[in-house]
Amino acid sequence: MAKALAVLKPPPDLTISDWADQNRRLSSEASAEPGQWRTSRAEYQRGIMDAISDPAAETVVIMSSSQIGKSESILNMVGYHIDHDPAPIMVVMPTERDAETWSKDRFSPMARDTSCLQGKIADPRSRDGNNKILHKRFPGGHLTIVGANAPSGLASRPIRLLLCDEVDRYPFSAGAEGDPVNLAKKRTVTFWNRKIVLVSTPTNKGASRIEAAFEESDQRRFWVPCPACGVEQLLTWGQVKWDKDENGSHRPETARYHCADCDAAWKDETRWAAISKGRWIADAAFNGTAGFHLNEIYSPWVRLEAMAKAFLSARAGGDETMKTFINTSLGETWMESGEAPDWQRLQGLKEDWRAGTVPAGGLFLTAGADVQKDRIEVDVWAWGRGLQSWLIDHIVIDGGPGNPACWQKLTDLLGRTWAHASGTSMTIGKLAIDTGYETAAVYAWARQVGFGQVAPVKGLEGFNRASPVTGPTFVDATIGGKRLRRGARLWSVATSTFKAETYRFLRQDRPTPEDVIAGASFPAGTVHLPHWADSEWLKQLAAEQLVTVKNKRGFAKLEWQKLRERNEALDCRVYARAAAWIAGIDRWTEAHWAALADELGVVSPAAMKSSRQLPTPSASSRSATPRQPQGSGWIGRRRGNWL
Repeated sequence: MAKALAVLKPPPDLTISDWADQNRRLSSEASAEPGQWRTSRAEYQRGIMDAISDPAAETVVIMSSSQIGKSESILNMVGYHIDHDPAPIMVVMPTERDAETWSKDRFSPMARDTSCLQGKIADPRSRDGNNKILHKRFPGGHLTIVGANAPSGLASRPIRLLLCDEVDRYPFSAGAEGDPVNLAKKRTVTFWNRKIVLVSTPTNKGASRIEAAFEESDQRRFWVPCPACGVEQLLTWGQVKWDKDENGSHRPETARYHCADCDAAWKDETRWAAISKGRWIADAAFNGTAGFHLNEIYSPWVRLEAMAKAFLSARAGGDETMKTFINTSLGETWMESGEAPDWQRLQGLKEDWRAGTVPAGGLFLTAGADVQKDRIEVDVWAWGRGLQSWLIDHIVIDGGPGNPACWQKLTDLLGRTWAHASGTSMTIGKLAIDTGYETAAVYAWARQVGFGQVAPVKGLEGFNRASPVTGPTFVDATIGGKRLRRGARLWSVATSTFKAETYRFLRQDRPTPEDVIAGASFPAGTVHLPHWADSEWLKQLAAEQLVTVKNKRGFAKLEWQKLRERNEALDCRVYARAAAWIAGIDRWTEAHWAALADELGVVSPAAMKSSRQLPTPSASSRSATPRQPQGSGWIGRRRGNWL
């Protein structure tokens, strides 16, 4: 009888932190501090984990930096429910590859080394099918691990506990099914006691999933008492200070935290001791969603010296590296600098090189085509090392998409050549054409000339994209009045990302003409504008600005708005940049660039240095016919043979 009653006895009332302190073992291959778990090691984790044990909290949001232990907290949540409160569980990672990595490198070691879990999950070497990499069964439930890019996995089965990790890295849409977070949430609707956990390092302000979710929560932040004066405060980067030497050089090894009230300096050990006595305080009323925000200053595994070094390195590296520091170290969203450069300032950036030719630094040509009602506008750009680019040609083909002659001229453009400074001729490596207007006509033309050299593209707004360009996807096309299933290939382009990049490159400092002649280098990403670019084209390039707008629910987001009606130059630049991405230049190694330079005859350091000098203007016409391409390598290939 006693044994029977023992079986019926309910489990002890444990929170997740209690369970972890009693049962969790950290594995040597997955943790720098293997052994028994101690929540007190990072006291702020207690409030986060126990919020998931709170029946009143249906959703828990964690917006944080890296290095604060959120990955281990997720594992504790999973282990607790397998052992103490069995339920159908789903863990969603950004990609299927991430899902497999998490299962093998994080979950499996925990399940192996935590004794209370060992008998509840089938032996991975067994053949009963209950323990697969992405699906594991245990008494009373199962664990499914999926990638946010796999719609079939997200819609597969009912789930009570949903854990979404790094949601800001999720793709905009899971295939054609829509937002992966909302798709996964639909799996929980049948459970009255469901729990949804959203975790991520944030990305861009106004486009961050985790920021939007945190703003809908009660917004809890961790307040820490000063060891000297006792005043509670949030730990912010502005209170981290360090010395300089007599030469003005930074000394990050002297970094310490200063109390915002009494200015007492805390060494790392003092800071960690103070954090252990902190507490969570909400800034908003609780509405069923508990939100938590943390930065790396709270981490017991990070020294301020390392943070100071990371900050100084990020500041020296420019916007892109500073964005990484803001996101991953401070756990804050990054505000894209969307101010369009003044078009009159762009006049002063013009350089002189012989019209109709490609400067020595340009090693690969792409084009962007914008289809209008009465014309097709095309800009040809050359690309070189470090994403430097040169505007080579601006072509307006009159007639519009309803005129067959217009498409023939665009076809002829694919075979046209431009003379490189070395004397070798170049053709367009990849042309991206917008499908937003007269989509059927664009598909028909692209299919006719071949998708090797031509990439139909569709622009997507928003910064929250897993990649600036995705695809290709097969879409239906109407050819000669007949619908052809999967007859075309379409690439999706995050236009916001490439617009912000272009404006950032245009705003960066560059050497003076005198400095260039003396041998100074242009910074990576420099956009070189030719002397023949007129004021109308420059106005079109600087035609948009990034603004913050609020939706109907009052939440802010970033979107591009026109400063003037015509913006074809900016659109063509974005499409040419997308063509460069599709061709792979963002991933090309120095060996690849060197091979292109060698084929063009730019083989010596002296020849490469000439790309940094301001070429002498020439009276040559832009329409001058260059000589035919030489050789059969990368530069001279005709359409149909590319990629």
